[in-house]
Amino acid sequence: MREEACMADDPAKECGMAEHIAGLTNGSEQTAAGRQKETAEPGRSADRTDMERYSRQIRFAPIGPEGQRRLLEASVLIVGAGALGASLAQHMARAGVGRIRIVDRDFVEPSNLQRQTLFDEEDARLALPKAAAAAAKLRRINSGIAIEEHVADVTSANAAALAEGVQLVLDGTDNAATRLLMSDVCFALGIPFLYGGAVGASGMSAALVPGETACLRCLIGGDQEAADAGTCETEGVISPIVELVAALQAAEALKWLTGRRESLRRTWISASLWPSEWREWRLPGPSRDCAVCGRAKPPAESGLPMERAEAGLKRLAVREEASAAPSPRPTAGPIRAAVLCGRDTVQLTLDHPLPLERIEERLRADGCIITRNPWLIRAETGDGRRFVVFRGEGRVLVQGVSDAEEAVRGLTELLHQPNEEGVTVR
Repeated sequence: MREEACMADDPAKECGMAEHIAGLTNGSEQTAAGRQKETAEPGRSADRTDMERYSRQIRFAPIGPEGQRRLLEASVLIVGAGALGASLAQHMARAGVGRIRIVDRDFVEPSNLQRQTLFDEEDARLALPKAAAAAAKLRRINSGIAIEEHVADVTSANAAALAEGVQLVLDGTDNAATRLLMSDVCFALGIPFLYGGAVGASGMSAALVPGETACLRCLIGGDQEAADAGTCETEGVISPIVELVAALQAAEALKWLTGRRESLRRTWISASLWPSEWREWRLPGPSRDCAVCGRAKPPAESGLPMERAEAGLKRLAVREEASAAPSPRPTAGPIRAAVLCGRDTVQLTLDHPLPLERIEERLRADGCIITRNPWLIRAETGDGRRFVVFRGEGRVLVQGVSDAEEAVRGLTELLHQPNEEGVTVR
């Protein structure tokens, strides 16, 4: 067995690994209280240091000192820390957005480095969670703002809580299901959703505002229609289109957060860099018959009243319950499986955290190649499969398989626990 995270024959690399992880975990422990109190309090004015740091941005007339003050008081949620999310996070941090909340379920791999600008080879070698690695880099970019990271899958159970207290949600996801879920939640809570997507050399972007525009579901269809579209895993992607789409999203974010909402772009942009093509059309208004955008109200200037948020979430829950189709597979069970499009990866979720230390001992005994860090362990088996088990969660990524049943069999064999109650595949 070889432990990649602790290479005894390479002390320098081991020392570098320890320092690298220490930097991440130390920053994480500092997250909210201290920095947040200093940087994101309502009514905080830009001081002399801020004026110098953001001087070129402040000299841009549409922002100015007042716009910068608003940015320092602002809070945003970035869903996804991959290609789009990493670029969006840099833009928000460098602009001085006072509080950035970032959530991602994945970890850094070598194939990410071609386009995901916040990560490096050491992050990939250590299999660091993207949210944690991104947060550490953002703190080094701007120590005067609050960064809050969540290593988690975004689901209907936690989406609303993740969006609580923010003024904008920026779309950095890599799958249609999460995009549609966040659009639904944003329209229920009255929070603008800045949509963006990139595949191949093409990308799209739109600012979707509750009460003013249609929701994402009305624009691209439901889960099945959206899932039929290509992904970067199936069609590839080049870095320039990622940066173009992120720039379009970031520009609209700055307009909204600085109070220049009259300048917000009210169009859907579809662009291609190879071959060159640019199309743009005006966004339609809310659909009267849509349970998501038909009842949405414009965002409140000072935040969404709690009673309206609760009412919006109840409507969303009723819509989801009414539209849920009967599943041909068991609807309850110890393991839920989600096939990640185009990646030969299946995400398995249990209803309880997994005992990482015990699992690592078992994997060690089986001769697996182990990589570990404070957030997860990754094990490569002799047949080429990889299991990534997250600490404190009942979540496992099984790589090297494309079938949910095969992934479940592999995990249950690994844990020596039969899956007696069935599997829910979604």
